[in-house]
Amino acid sequence: MTPKEPESSLDEKITGALVGAAVGDALGGPVEGYSPDQILERHGGRVHGIVGPWNGDAWRTARPIAPYHKGDGHVTDDTLMTHALVRVYATVRDHLDAYALADHLVPDLMTNPRWIPELEAEAIPLQRIFLAEKWLATRLHYGHVDPREAGVGNIVNCGAAMYMAPVGLVNAADPAGAYAEALDIAGAHQSSYGREAAGVFAAAVAAACVPGATPDSVVTACLALAKDGTRTAVERVCEVAARYSDFESALAPLREAVAPYDTVGPDYRAPSLDARRPSRTRAIEELPVALGMLVVSGGDYRHAVLGSANYGRDCDSIATMAGAVAGALGSPVPQDWSKTVAEASRLDLWEPATTLARVTREVFAQDVRRRRAHEAAFTEIGGLRCSD
Repeated sequence: MTPKEPESSLDEKITGALVGAAVGDALGGPVEGYSPDQILERHGGRVHGIVGPWNGDAWRTARPIAPYHKGDGHVTDDTLMTHALVRVYATVRDHLDAYALADHLVPDLMTNPRWIPELEAEAIPLQRIFLAEKWLATRLHYGHVDPREAGVGNIVNCGAAMYMAPVGLVNAADPAGAYAEALDIAGAHQSSYGREAAGVFAAAVAAACVPGATPDSVVTACLALAKDGTRTAVERVCEVAARYSDFESALAPLREAVAPYDTVGPDYRAPSLDARRPSRTRAIEELPVALGMLVVSGGDYRHAVLGSANYGRDCDSIATMAGAVAGALGSPVPQDWSKTVAEASRLDLWEPATTLARVTREVFAQDVRRRRAHEAAFTEIGGLRCSD
């Protein structure tokens, strides 16, 4: 009997994950920070595709703290950071660690001007990324902190998790390997449950690459690795998500399920005094909700991403994560969405995937050589004995 061919090739999974993450980011960006009710009122219904800025033509001045053109298909810093990490892999062409961020990611963010869609201008990425990501430059470039510990002291948020999809893809079908590598990398950026979320998200993407993977198998892989509040939050949210099959009815229940673990509180724009502080019992909101939307949607890309966008709050990152995992599972990203996002953002969404697929195969070949060398050495010292 001929073995069944996988549903999609490695290249397709990598493309699906990276393009899916970028498109999810662009869909969630214009409604980020608002509640499902506010989104409903502003758009006269749910968001079902790419929409314009929340404040229309006043996007540049309505919120001086964030003068960004979110909407109209523009990606945000989630995608800028994801593509930057792909470039680090393309340079190192091997597994990464915290030192790779200090040696390669930070200089790239600080010295290489690129088109920034939300600024509608060419600038160094450091001028666009959020304060929690600027921490990388503060600690690693200016503070010369040990990269493995540089994330300590940062506000604990999803800043490291949001761009870890490439780690899951380089470790495709090896969730434990993805988890360990992402934890190492994220040590330069985050601590506590922010760092943990980075590891679990990378594991989710890697698990989605396993032949025959499903939303349930992805969640199971995550629960086998996740620790402390992150594990509990994922488990509780996904238990609730399993009761629903459409995102509209799941919006409030998923928020209720994650609320005990979220530190930000009910008003996203007015965080609680305990917001984003280290904890053994808390979790970032974005990852559990993204996995919950994956379960609600049955792995369907469109459903998962639209549910994530309409959830509001930090929904660009939620939709980025849900889009990456659904794309890696093989659910197709709508071509009209990806075409619009690529054109509006002036980005080639497919080139990073082509690059990362090549690097992933190179890294796997190196892993095989290293493993065989270890096996040979271990056998030579008598570690491997034949059974009687």
